[in-house]
Amino acid sequence: MSEIVIENLSRRHFLQGSAGLTLGFCLPGLAAAADASAKAGTSATAGFEPNAFLRIGMDNTVTVIAKHLEMGQGTHTGLATIVAEELDADWQSVKVEGAPADAKRYNNLAWGPAQGTGGSSAIANSWEQLRQAGATGRAMLVAAAARRWQVGAADIVVRDGVVSHPATGRKASFGELAADAAREKVPTAVRLKDPAEFRLIGKQAKRRDSHAKTDGSARFTQDVFLPGMLVAVVAHPPTFGATVKSFDAGKAKAVKGVVDVVRIPQGVAVLATDTWSAKLGRDALSVVWDESAAFKLGTDEILARYQALARTPGAVAKQVGEFDKARAGAARVVSAAYDFPYLAHAAMEPMNCVIRLGADGCEVWNGEQMQTVDQHALARLFGLQPEQVKINMLFAGGSFGRRACKDSDYLMEAAQIVKAINGRAPVKLVWLREDDMRGGYYRPLFHHALEAAIDGRGQLVGWRHRLVGQSILAGSPFAGMVKNGIDAVSVEGASTLPYAIPNLQVELHTPTDIPVPVLWWRSVGSSHTAFSTEAFLDEVSGAIGQDPLALRLQLLAGHPRHAAVLKLAADKAGWGAPLKVQAGERRGRGLAVHESFNSIVAHVAEVTVAKDGALKVDRVVCAVDCGTVVNPDNVRSQLEGSVGFALGAMLHEAITLKEGRVEQGNFDTFPLLRINEMPRVEVHMVPSNAAPTGIGEPGVPSVAPAVVNAIAAATGKRLRRLPIQTGELAA
Repeated sequence: MSEIVIENLSRRHFLQGSAGLTLGFCLPGLAAAADASAKAGTSATAGFEPNAFLRIGMDNTVTVIAKHLEMGQGTHTGLATIVAEELDADWQSVKVEGAPADAKRYNNLAWGPAQGTGGSSAIANSWEQLRQAGATGRAMLVAAAARRWQVGAADIVVRDGVVSHPATGRKASFGELAADAAREKVPTAVRLKDPAEFRLIGKQAKRRDSHAKTDGSARFTQDVFLPGMLVAVVAHPPTFGATVKSFDAGKAKAVKGVVDVVRIPQGVAVLATDTWSAKLGRDALSVVWDESAAFKLGTDEILARYQALARTPGAVAKQVGEFDKARAGAARVVSAAYDFPYLAHAAMEPMNCVIRLGADGCEVWNGEQMQTVDQHALARLFGLQPEQVKINMLFAGGSFGRRACKDSDYLMEAAQIVKAINGRAPVKLVWLREDDMRGGYYRPLFHHALEAAIDGRGQLVGWRHRLVGQSILAGSPFAGMVKNGIDAVSVEGASTLPYAIPNLQVELHTPTDIPVPVLWWRSVGSSHTAFSTEAFLDEVSGAIGQDPLALRLQLLAGHPRHAAVLKLAADKAGWGAPLKVQAGERRGRGLAVHESFNSIVAHVAEVTVAKDGALKVDRVVCAVDCGTVVNPDNVRSQLEGSVGFALGAMLHEAITLKEGRVEQGNFDTFPLLRINEMPRVEVHMVPSNAAPTGIGEPGVPSVAPAVVNAIAAATGKRLRRLPIQTGELAA
């Protein structure tokens, strides 16, 4: 084990305790793989091979090995709940550790042969796998007890970490049976619980990371200190495409604590004994930038180009019927255009990582979200085999997609610094807030143009949706997902529109000459497609003269799950009931529904608009169908947080460019939602025994359209550009 110094010594508590029973699984071929590992010379104390999802110590500690990153979304608690449920463990004895980087054992089953966390897939892809892991562990404990007591396995009961035989009164803890259980043959098939038997799943199990994050023992990247480690802060180019022409390190090296200044492909790195000294050194650094090939357009210029493109046909992403024919015969055509800005992820913990290069390979410590991509990128840079790159997965202080960088950007930057100093010291790279906000990788800027054809009977018979924006997938390790020029994540939510419209066409323009780095942002394409489709459908309902809820339910006749979620939200919100209005106020109620990551979420928003245009979002009612709810409190927390996240983007947030330079740098110019702006949020879950689906992202898309639809109901004014300008709402 590598030597690590942690600020708070209590952070070593997770290393304590004896090894006992260890189980590892990989679907498909789960039992066969586990049985093979059992035959490979494992012992009672060492457990099975280290590709374990479950380890039971002789001290009764149950450790769940999580292949997914915990970045605040509750993944570790959810994964542990699944294992503990089938194991019948004592929840208070359950701990969670991050898995090492190894795609052969810890691959994301939703992604194929790759390990990583994203797309709200953690619980969904682990559901069956971890139930099998827990149930198999339970079966082996029962077999060990039956052998020890010479009784039938069917007569043994397991509950809260205790194995008992009621007929004889014998009992043993998991820890007491661990060594014997490790010698048992791994069963080829196990019984999984009927949902009616669940005692943890669907209940309010306390989060496993709360205590450590409260007492300071949780380990984040900033808590890692290696012997001889240097801290690096980098001076990045001020525009995309600029490079270092020359630099003078004299004043930087004169700063106390600064050890070295090196040029790397990403800029100029200042290395020091601590972060503050590195920052002061960078402040003193003199760099001349070559901007001859840099991108120099501003946001308004980019948007004007997009708007012009939207007036021309794009690549067809979805076609049903003949829209042009429906439009030509329409009694009325409704049209609208919507604009969405670049958005920063603005996670609470900016990008950072620690890298050490040794004779035997490379070792990394960080909040790791994309193990396989990063492992291979680092291996290529250092001339190593991927298995020589060891990644220690720590907690992350948020991500919203940023740490799952397709280009491994900040990790590669740290690696380039280590390479530049010939690996003579471990390096902790620290990005300050301004580095993170100006350093690139944003939710793409998008323009949407929509048209709807309405026939003489007032029926919606045609729908055309043109989108213009940069591709996230193109030129990345995921470029294979681009089919016939269509980036699936650009049009998701538009090309998968659930409404029964006989003539529907979705088109996409993907500019290739805009070098602003773009990346998935919480809910990805749905973060803008849900707004345009749901806001536009409200405009169509107004043109037809039909209630927005009634129109949606009519068009959702073939999608009963969507309809059920929408009805639940509407019923709980009191849709159709009048709102109390004070003198000088305008009040309205709006709704929206959207599916993303196989979960369906509906929101109903209530707003108050003052005469001067001041907006107050009073209440948001949310309904969700995300399959089996593993932890209701976590689902509720994610949906409540999604409301705040979405409102912040809707009301305040935008990354803008002026002559190619990002104008925002910190929260003074990129403000997040304030606590006094947070509405009352109510969450309702559709009961289900189906497998779990995503929850980290699906709560975001339908918030903003529900709010703008409520604003329109209150004021009659349609807002089509984000972030909204409340000055437009003055009476």
